[in-house]
Amino acid sequence: MSPDDWQTHVTTEAAFAMGRWLEARGRLDRPIASLTRKDLECMASNAISRFIVLASERRTQAPEPEERAALDLLLMG
Repeated sequence: MSPDDWQTHVTTEAAFAMGRWLEARGRLDRPIASLTRKDLECMASNAISRFIVLASERRTQAPEPEERAALDLLLMG
């Protein structure tokens, strides 16, 4: 998978993580403007967690040393 394809994949997975959190929370009929700061923090936490898992997996599989180094910076920097 190219870096661009991987970025698209990660963005989609983060969106799915946010969607799963919203569905589990319920009340999907409410406008997004009604979300509290805590709600937004929880959604962000889920998306970030998903990114960390995917980036960690990608780092172990990254064929290019440059990509591996970039993921090291994101994960540990």
